[in-house]
Amino acid sequence: MKLCTFQVKDGDAGPRAGILRDGSVYDVDAIVPVLAARIGKAPMADYSSVIGILRGGRPVMDVVTKMDKSIAEETDSSPAARYKVGLDKVQLLAPVPRPNSIRDFMVFEEHLVNSMHTVVKNKFPPLAWLSRLVQKGIGKPLLRPPNVWYRIPAYYKGNPDSVIGPGRDIEWPSYTEKLDYELEFGVYIMGAGKDVKKEDAESYIAGYTIFNDVSARDFQMREMGARLGPAKGKDFDTGNVMGPWLVTPDEVGDPYSLKMEALVNGEVWSSGTSAGMRFKFPDIIEHVSMSETLRPGDFLGSGTMGTGCGLELDRWIRPGDSITLKVEKLGELTNKVVRRKK
Repeated sequence: MKLCTFQVKDGDAGPRAGILRDGSVYDVDAIVPVLAARIGKAPMADYSSVIGILRGGRPVMDVVTKMDKSIAEETDSSPAARYKVGLDKVQLLAPVPRPNSIRDFMVFEEHLVNSMHTVVKNKFPPLAWLSRLVQKGIGKPLLRPPNVWYRIPAYYKGNPDSVIGPGRDIEWPSYTEKLDYELEFGVYIMGAGKDVKKEDAESYIAGYTIFNDVSARDFQMREMGARLGPAKGKDFDTGNVMGPWLVTPDEVGDPYSLKMEALVNGEVWSSGTSAGMRFKFPDIIEHVSMSETLRPGDFLGSGTMGTGCGLELDRWIRPGDSITLKVEKLGELTNKVVRRKK
């Protein structure tokens, strides 16, 4: 099932939760009573928003799944058809326009190694060259993550108020000259849980979406010299791009073998897969929930796949560029980068 948050382009109604099927979006809240005979009594919940559905946990998600299956059997003359609208007539927002929280992880070793080589290459080229030479010889570079990286899934917290969805412009921050895309995906949490064991963690995953963790690299490197951050390297309006929809685990299958690709102005810059995550989402959920309650609508990002950003490639986007992230089974997420006049 694909869940989305949508707004009719020519309508006055605010954002609504929708089920996407066959090129149309069905208003979830509107069709709950219409499909009552098929889905049975629905638990009390806020069906008008995706985060309201996530707060209902598994019982509510099961009802919405029944609605999706019921829609598949509907015809254009069925009652539920009155509450559908073509995808071309709506503006999709991020699946959860304001997540409860954002935690983004760094679990792809290749991404970290590549980034380190770019930084060192620009400061002391011989060391970067030697590290790559050693990597070719023995399979491991000299420049590697610290030992603690291999033991725990490290993460930072993002700003939930800076989230945008597909089609929205990414605004170039005034204080950076090196803005970067990051090719990621992530999960939304449903229900609430504390001290969740790894073997139980998947029951808290509502679904997956694409994530572009936009980064001001030059400012990020500067502030992290103080042994804190990232902060303003990540925190600016429109800096967290999510979408185009939430895809439930049953439609994704194995989330650790998905093809991933980033295109800038139609040209492929990054290509790879979601394989190679040092820590998988059950590991991440177990770690985060230690003595801390995970809440519905929390978002957990995978971090950038290997070669999945401009920093790794030492290749940089510019104002006016169009960025498209593609993840197998999750769709495409396209946004344009703009520099606003002061």
